[in-house]
This record gives sequence, C-alpha cells and structure tokens, in this order.
Amino acid sequence: MTDKYSAGVLLFRRGDGGVEVLVGHMGGPYFARKDNGAWSIPKGEYEPELEDARAAASREFHEELGLFVPAGDWIPLGDVRYSSGKGKKNLIVWAVEGDLNPADVVPGTFEMEWPPRSGRMANFPEIDRADWFDLATAHDKLSTGQRPYLDRLNDYLTQTGE
Repeated sequence: MTDKYSAGVLLFRRGDGGVEVLVGHMGGPYFARKDNGAWSIPKGEYEPELEDARAAASREFHEELGLFVPAGDWIPLGDVRYSSGKGKKNLIVWAVEGDLNPADVVPGTFEMEWPPRSGRMANFPEIDRADWFDLATAHDKLSTGQRPYLDRLNDYLTQTGE
C-alpha cells in the first residue's frame, strides 16, 4: 500500500482564554454521531512530485472551508506519519495566526456510495461544521494522529514568548 501525503493549515488565535485553534468536524455518515476524535485540521492530499506542500495546504484549506487562509506568517509545525483507514498518511502542517467566523464556512463536498453496497452515490460535506477550541479541548476533538500539532504549536508559542 502506498503512503498518502497531506498538507494542512492549523489556524490559531489568541484571546483572554488563551490560544484557540480552528478545526472542522469530518463530514459524511461515518462521523455524523461522533464527536471526540472526529475533528480534523483543514488538510488534504497532494502529490509531492507535482505540487508544493505549502501550496497544497493553502488549496486544501480553501477547498474544505470555502475560505482563504488569512494573511500571516506560516509557522512550520513539521511532519507526522500516522495510520489512517487506508494505510499510512504523511501529514505536514503550518500554523497561521488569524481569525475566521465559523458561520462563514462553506465546505466543499465529496461523493461516496451510500448506503454501502447500494449502488447509489450521495454527496456529503467535507466538514459539516467548524469551531474554535482551546488546546485542551481540541486535543480531545482531533483524530489521534493530528494531536501532536497542538503540542508543537504550544511549544512554539512558549519558546518564542508569543
């Protein structure tokens, strides 16, 4: 099985309650009734030989949320390799400080056979909602393979005194 490559943007903001990150609840029927572990950093697959990872992260942010990445510094949070339902996934993420209203999100869609083995295709949103969470809450909400990025963001902000 071939490794998949994904790139994403972890949008963060600072407020009186500390640092918050914007994540999306995965769309489709498999995640409809799940909460913890069913949220994701806006990200998507790309082919490293054909596309720059940062360009892919920006494109996927727009495709998943229907919004552009706010202007700001791109803070590299590195790579994580983890298992997904279809093999191994290599994810690279950048953090960008900015603010978006989750109500403005217009998610992209994907098509899949639903119900399974029915022969009928249905469209579902890539994410069915987005929201801001403090780092501790986001840790519970995010899928396991993406959680290291929260620690990396926190470490970066602590080390730089930002």
